[in-house]
Amino acid sequence: MSDKKLHAAALVTPAKEKRRDRKAREAATRRRYADEAAARKAEVQARYDAERAEARDANYLPHGGEPGPASLRQYRRLHIPTHQDTSATLQGAYPFLSGGGLGAEGVFVGQDLYSGSSFVYDPWELYRRGVITAPNVVLAGIVGSGKSSLAKSLYCRSIAFGRRVYIPCDPKGEHAKIAEQIGGKAISLGHGLSARLNPLDEGHRPGGISDIDWKAQVASRRRDLIGALAETMLTRPLSPVEHTAVDVALRAVVSESEVPVLPLVVDRLLSPGPDADERLEEDGRHVGHALRRLVAGDLAGLFDGPSTVRFDPSLPMLALDLSRVAENNALMSVLMTCASAWMESALLDPAGGQRWVVYDEAWRLMSHPALLKRMDAHWRLARHLGIANLLIFHKLTDLDNVGDQGTQQRALASSLLANAETRIIYRQESDQLGITAQMLGLTGTERKLLPSLGTGQGLWKVKEMSFLVQAQLHPDELTAFDTRSRML
Repeated sequence: MSDKKLHAAALVTPAKEKRRDRKAREAATRRRYADEAAARKAEVQARYDAERAEARDANYLPHGGEPGPASLRQYRRLHIPTHQDTSATLQGAYPFLSGGGLGAEGVFVGQDLYSGSSFVYDPWELYRRGVITAPNVVLAGIVGSGKSSLAKSLYCRSIAFGRRVYIPCDPKGEHAKIAEQIGGKAISLGHGLSARLNPLDEGHRPGGISDIDWKAQVASRRRDLIGALAETMLTRPLSPVEHTAVDVALRAVVSESEVPVLPLVVDRLLSPGPDADERLEEDGRHVGHALRRLVAGDLAGLFDGPSTVRFDPSLPMLALDLSRVAENNALMSVLMTCASAWMESALLDPAGGQRWVVYDEAWRLMSHPALLKRMDAHWRLARHLGIANLLIFHKLTDLDNVGDQGTQQRALASSLLANAETRIIYRQESDQLGITAQMLGLTGTERKLLPSLGTGQGLWKVKEMSFLVQAQLHPDELTAFDTRSRML
């Protein structure tokens, strides 16, 4: 009988049933209802306990997701509120997340600290893809920030890609050691050393050039070099009559000597000879006495005879070690001028390949007008010559110390930065943040990063893209590139 019929039967009282029997029947009905309710409750409780036990025994994912390759994957969907804006606005707010990187082709540098991916860089590859139009690089950072190690790792790793490296000025001898280790050559110049440099050497002859064209190039380079040396020693430009005196003296020496050397040119300037115009002696007197300092004065012994070292452009790396003369600005300027003439003859060779030209401690070089002009010419002709110039100094305000405001020398120094589409900024002092941000057009986010960068961390500005990169070195590189040996 169903519950409803049972309940109805309990409510119907037979006509002759006694009250006692009726109450007993109702009590029995209530007990039956209670027993059935208790049974249903126990069944529900047992089902609930079984489900809880099953849930406790199940192997769910941890809150952090699975370990290993599937880490950080959660069993619940990740809900993040979306934000929409224009790409121009997002690029200003998040400058390091707006780009897609520089690709995977090039020299490995380190890790992109924002994306976590590998960061590679190659100016020739970026130029081929149209990312940049100027392959020159500017690298600035305070002492101990790791900029020197970055430069060394960048050009050393490029050698495996077929590049060559020229160091026209190594004022501390750091790059000379590396050149010897990787199969290159270091030319050490200074008083007391056996190496001697003849500024009038013909230099490297490119292939496929006729004798007439080669002689014209050599004559032009010698004339320019003697003029640059004279301007360096006189600390002023040459006058037209002085240029004429130099040209006449140089042609006379070349015609009379199989190996022209600087002392012969000095003698011709001071004593043109009985057949020469008598006014040439007066016109070239100041130039002759200025150049005489290189062969008979305090700078004698380095330029007064045939060269004892040879510039071999086929080597993977060549470095001019000037650590012995680093404190003599005049001598360093002269050596750099001669080295630039050597280097230019190799750079003009179409078969010479692609080369890094590294100017370390650039603040020293830019203080000499003649050198600054040559550097500016190399930077403007970088694409034509197939070279990438790397300029290294401590802070961008070093450019403001070159010449006076409004002078040609200051304009040339500023153009070096303008003609470099890759700017790498390592740690800067707080008082340099304003001028650095202004010169490079940094955002507020980028500016705040500079004083807190760690060793080997740099802000890379490649045209309009920004990257925060941690340079990574192999233990052998770390040992070879270390500049702290004396301190430690």
